[in-house]
Amino acid sequence: MKRRYRRSSTDLILFILILTSLLVMNPDSRTTAAEHQQRSGVAVEAKAGEGSSPAGTAAPDSAAAQAPDSAASDPFASGDFTWLNGNDRRHSAILDSKMFTGSFMVDVNYNYSFNRPIDHTNVGSTATFREGEVDLSFVGVGGDFHYDNVRGRLFLQLGTRATGVPRNDNSVYRGQFALADAYRYISEAYGGYHWDVWHGINLDIGIFMSYVGLLSYANCENWSYQPSYTSDNTPWFFHGARLQTFPSDKLKIELWLINGWQTYGMFNEQPGMGYQILWRPEESVDLVINGYYGYDTPNNPDRVRIHSDNSFEYRYRHKPGAFVSKAAFSITGDLGFESGGGVTPFGGAGGPAQNFIAAMFYNRLWFTNEVFGWTFGGGFMHNPGRYLVLTPTGVAANTFTTNPGDKFDAWDFSTTIQYMPSESITWLLELVHREANVPYFAGHGGVTSPNGYNPPFGDPTNFVPDEVKTETRIIFALMVRF
Repeated sequence: MKRRYRRSSTDLILFILILTSLLVMNPDSRTTAAEHQQRSGVAVEAKAGEGSSPAGTAAPDSAAAQAPDSAASDPFASGDFTWLNGNDRRHSAILDSKMFTGSFMVDVNYNYSFNRPIDHTNVGSTATFREGEVDLSFVGVGGDFHYDNVRGRLFLQLGTRATGVPRNDNSVYRGQFALADAYRYISEAYGGYHWDVWHGINLDIGIFMSYVGLLSYANCENWSYQPSYTSDNTPWFFHGARLQTFPSDKLKIELWLINGWQTYGMFNEQPGMGYQILWRPEESVDLVINGYYGYDTPNNPDRVRIHSDNSFEYRYRHKPGAFVSKAAFSITGDLGFESGGGVTPFGGAGGPAQNFIAAMFYNRLWFTNEVFGWTFGGGFMHNPGRYLVLTPTGVAANTFTTNPGDKFDAWDFSTTIQYMPSESITWLLELVHREANVPYFAGHGGVTSPNGYNPPFGDPTNFVPDEVKTETRIIFALMVRF
C-alpha cells in the first residue's frame, strides 16, 4: 500500500509540472473559463486561435469584432448565469492558455454533530464524512485540453470524497481489476470532439459529471454545503458517452449511453441510457430536465430502473449596488421507480412498491454586491425499497436493510451563510437538521465499535451500531478555487 501511494504521489507531481509548463506558454491569457462551461454541460469549444466568451457573459467587443459569427453562436453567452445554484460563479478562468485551461480546488470542512459519535463518523452524506475533526474533503487538480476541435478533460481528486463517493458503487464487485481503486482518484476524465454544427455539437467519452439532482459535485458552486436527499442520493457522475447538441443559443439537448447509475462498471448486460434538456430563455430563468433508463440491480437483469429529475431556477431580484443585490430560488422534483424482478413501481401483484419521490427547495439572497450570501431551504425523500438510500458505513452497513418493501422516509432543513470576498474563495457556515422514519444517522455510540476504533485498537465483534432518527450539525467550510 505504501509503495502504491508513493507512485501515485509521484505521478500527481509530474502531472502538475506538465500543467504548469502548459500555462507558461501563455501566462498572460485570461480568456473564458472553459473548465466551467464543460463541467456545467454547456461546453462550447473555441476554434484554434480563438477565445470564447467568459462563462455566462457576452463576448467582449474585441472578440466580437474578430469573429462575429462565432461569438453570436455561443450557447448561453447572452447572459450572466453565475447566480445559478450548482454553477460556476466565476466570470473567467485564471489558469488559462491557448491549449489548456487549468483548475485547482480545495474544500476543507469542520463538521460538528450534536450527537457527538465517538468514532467521529458521519452517516448518509456525500459532502461530509468525518465529525469533530478538520477534514480535507476534496482536492481537485486538472483542467481542459483544447486544440482545433479536439477536446479533453482530466480532473483528479484527493481527500475523503475519493473514498466516500466510490463506496456507493457496488458494480465494482463484479469481475476483476479493482475498479474502485483504479478510478477513485479520477473526478472526470474524457476525450471528445466538437463539430461546428448548429450552435455546436460535442461528443465526449469517459467519466463526466451527471448534474442529476441540480447541485454540483464541487461545493464551491452550490448555495449550500450539505445537499438535500434529492441531490445526495442521485448520481454525481456517469461512465460512458454523452452527445451534447445545441440547436439554439438557449437550448441544449444531451444524450447518454453509460455503464449505469453512478457506476464504474455494469451490473447486468445492458447499458444505461438517459438525456438532459437544458433551456435558458433569458438570464433570469433556468430549466433542466433529466431522464434515465437502465438495469442497476446486481444479479437481477429483469428489474428496470426509470428516473425523472426536473429543476427550475428563477432570479426574481437583480438590483446591482443595492444592499440585497440579488435574490433567486431553485426547486427540484424527482420521480423514479423500479419494476420487474420481484417489485412494482407502486405496489401490486408483482411485488412490493419500489419508487423514489423527492423534492427540494432553496431560496438565496445576495448582499453588498455578492460579498455575502444567505440560503435557506430543504427537502424530503420517500424511497420504499431503499434502492437509492446511501448505505450507512461501518458495522451499520451490515445491519441496515435494503430489501423490497423496506420503508424509508426522510426530510431535512438547512440555513447557510457564505462570505465571498473574491470569486476564488468561499467561507461557509451552515446549520442542517435531518430526520428519518427509521434509525439511520450516527448516534453517540457510533457505527464502528464500542470504543470507536477499528482493529487492532477496537473490536467490532457483536457490536450493535448506535443509529438514531435525527441529527443536527454545524458545518464550517473553506473552499478555494483557481
